[in-house]
Parts: sequence; C-alpha cells; structure tokens
Amino acid sequence: MTDPAATVVIGAGHNGLVCASYLARAGRRVVVLEAAAEIGGAACTREFAPGFRVPAVAHLLYLLDPVVLRELKLMQHGLALACPSLKAVALAPAGPPLVLDGATVVAGELAAADRAALAEFLARMQRFAAVLARQHGRIPPRLAWRGWRAALPAALLALDIRRLGREDMREFLRIVTMPIHDLLEESFASPLLKGAIALDAVLGTRLGPRSGGSAFSYLHRMSGSVEGRAGARALPRGGMGAVSDVLAAAARAAGAEIRLGCPVARVLLAGGRVAGVELQGGEQVAAATVVSSADPKTTLLGLVGARHLETEFARRVQQLRATGMAAKLHLALADLPAFRGVAREHLGERLLIAPDADYVDRAFNHAKYRECSPEPVFEITVPTLHDPALAPRGQHVLSAIVQYAPHDLAGGWPAVHARYRAALLEILERHAPGLKALVVGAELLTPADIERQFRMTGGHWHHAELALDQALMVRPVPGMAQYATPVEGLYLCGAGCHPGGGVMGSAGRNAARAVAAGMRAP
Repeated sequence: MTDPAATVVIGAGHNGLVCASYLARAGRRVVVLEAAAEIGGAACTREFAPGFRVPAVAHLLYLLDPVVLRELKLMQHGLALACPSLKAVALAPAGPPLVLDGATVVAGELAAADRAALAEFLARMQRFAAVLARQHGRIPPRLAWRGWRAALPAALLALDIRRLGREDMREFLRIVTMPIHDLLEESFASPLLKGAIALDAVLGTRLGPRSGGSAFSYLHRMSGSVEGRAGARALPRGGMGAVSDVLAAAARAAGAEIRLGCPVARVLLAGGRVAGVELQGGEQVAAATVVSSADPKTTLLGLVGARHLETEFARRVQQLRATGMAAKLHLALADLPAFRGVAREHLGERLLIAPDADYVDRAFNHAKYRECSPEPVFEITVPTLHDPALAPRGQHVLSAIVQYAPHDLAGGWPAVHARYRAALLEILERHAPGLKALVVGAELLTPADIERQFRMTGGHWHHAELALDQALMVRPVPGMAQYATPVEGLYLCGAGCHPGGGVMGSAGRNAARAVAAGMRAP
C-alpha cells in the first residue's frame, strides 16, 4: 500500500540531503535511503592508507549555493573552511611557475599587457558567470507555452542577459558557444596563463579546449562563490565528507531519517504511478513520492526500467552523454614534497599541470580514441598543509584530479591500471623530484572505479556531460527539465538535473520546490 504521507529520497549525496532537508522542513515525513555505509556519495572523506584520509572524488568547494548555506544554517551545524580561497599555481616545464590569486600575479612572470588583459577578462567572465549563477536557484522554464506564470523563468533569464548592457550582452551571446581556446587566443599571449584557464574550462568534462561550448563550461565553474568571493576555490576542514556530514545534520535536525546500507533495487509502481521502493534485501518502503539523487540513467533505466517509459523518452535517456574522463589519484606521503620552483608557502595551493592550451588539447586527443593520455592534465592539492588532521603527524596527503582518462578505455582498465598509476607518478616526479621516494600508499580511482564504487553511470561526476545541449531547460533531456519524470510521483534531484555538477545543493533545493508544487512532466 502506498503511504501518501511518506517521501523516499534515494541517495545521501549532497543533493539528496539538501532535498530531504527542505521536504522535512515543509512537514513531510522523509526517509533517505543510502546504499553505502557512509553518507556523502562521491563527496566523502575516507581512509585510503592507514592514518591517511582524503576526499574521495570531489576535493574543492566552490559552487555551494549561498541560499542553501544560509537557509539550512550550515555554518551553525559546523561547516568550517581550512582555506577559503586557494591560489592557482601553474607549473612550468622549465622556469618558475605562475602564481595567481584571481587577477593578481603573486609570483612568476606575466607581461604587463597580459596582466591588464587578465583583470579585464576575469571581471567580464564574472559578470557573465553571475547570469548563470542567478539561474541556479530557479526551476528551468518549459519550452512549450503554459501561460505567463510558467513563462516567468524564461523571462527572467532573458532579462538577466539584457541587464548586462548592449556590449556585454552581445559578447555573452557570442562566447557562450565558443571553444575556450579561441577566447584565450583573443585575450592573452602567456602560454602558462592560457593553459591554466583551459584546464578550468574542461576539468571533469568530455571536452577539450577546442570543443564548442567549453567557454560555457568555464562560466559554470566560475559561477560559484565562497564567502562572497566569486570564483574562489575552498578547502573544507575535514575534506568534502565534512560538508556532507553538515548537510546530514541539517536534514536530521529538520526531521528526516537517514538509513545507511540500504541499496534500492527498484522503484515500485502501481497504476502507473510511484508506490514506493524495494531494497535489494526485499524490504519494501511505501511512499507516494520518490526523489532520486542517483544519475538519470541509473534511476530511469535501472530502478524504473525502460519498459515502463514511453519509447522515445527512454531513447533520449539512453543517449544522454555521461562518459567520465577524470580519474583521481591519492598519495600518502612520508614528508612534504618539493615541487620545482614552487615556494614553500605556495605548496598548499592548487598546483596545475597544463603548461599551455595546446598541451591540454593534445591530452584530449587521446580520449577521442578511447585512450588514456600519456601526458595528462593535473589539478593537485596537498590538503594537509591546511588541514593536518588528514594524515599522521608530519606526513601528508596529495589529492589530484587527472584528465583525460576515459571510462570506455579500449581494452578496459584492469589491464593498464597499475601501469597507468606508475606513469602518473613518473610525471609528478618530473615536477617534484624525490616525490616517489616519499610515497607510502597510493590509490588511483579511474572513471570505471568511480562508477562501481559510487554508482555513477559512466563514472561521470556531473551525472551527465555539462554541455549546452544538456543544460538549463534541456537538462537532463527535453521533457524533464523541471525535476519531475514522466512517472507520476517520481522526481530527480541529482547533478544530472539543472544546474549541473559540483557540490552545489541547488538541484536538491529546486527539486524539493518542484515536489511541493506538485509539478509534472509534460
């Protein structure tokens, strides 16, 4: 029997916890069912070597919705930042690195023309990113006319763009579909600067710097803020798992129940609408509303089943692009590594291996043919410099995102996993001589590992590629951009929904509003 008063949230990732908090605050009886033995999904902190803990997948906080932060009182629940804003350290093959704090050159060489251009470029990009940021907390508009009330989000989007002014509006509409490479060639001469910005545009995506829409991906990454500073990247104290712990505390304080070790096997249907869920052990949980923070393919093709969906809609979901390209490398180090040319006070910042935009593009070329790049792009952090509790006294953790490492690797990952990890260590050794001798433990999570361990289709941490044809009112697919699925009573709230990936919480909040409004798919 369906319990009309109950709501089930599938998954205790950050969006699931945010959604549960808002639904419970609205007076609903909410139970969150998490398959793993810990909360957070990919936003967790875990021990990968004795005494060494690291953020498992996501390792920086830069997109958390300030409305969620305020309304759920996350600071009161214990959210703390070990470092509120990391500088970018662009490592050079030879010579000193370029250290940037926003538009300020902290160290390294950058011509006066590029310094002036960088300040102007970032100011303009932040204005454009603010347009996207204002859409984060809005339920996307429907493409079909449903009256003035339903058309309001589209009108607000148009107004936000128009308010940029004539010159910026034209520039926004010009660059939003551009490859970031072309925009960088227009703006700068410095290879190191162009490489660092190109890395930010493509990290976590199946895009290269010459891919159309990579400028849009850059704006999405720029659309967050930390403590009011636009574009900042923060290290949360305790790793990303501490953020999930705070979100869980907020959900429990609102009255939600969180059950761990409860993998959902299928969504139960009765008369064409949701009746609850069945766990893998056979237990059934009755509910009139089910909200899934799992990715769209897992939810609709796995937990519901294509046979319960209209054929064309099921085809759209099947064709959703969700092939992960980013791997995660964790190193347990006996001592602090020394990166060539990097001052001691900058070792705790974001260390980037992307010496120029063409380097990033060559790395992407291999992924097109299902090969892992022999010279990949790295975003490296040493979080223990800001948060020593992550490792034994005097020792350190290195956490790196490695791109490009395709989920659909030709021949599969088991045959090359150990060899590729060794190759990555060799690359790091070139930039940090002596690093290999400090390694006392190592872990490489390929997209295939991420898919298996965190139940993400394709190992894609955005749940679906973040591209213009999979964004805003067509994310994840046309006909399902308002969080409601064609199955009555079933909603999505994960990163596969608008506004996309990153530890944001916006999709969870928006989905809760859609549930409260009783929204249905067209």
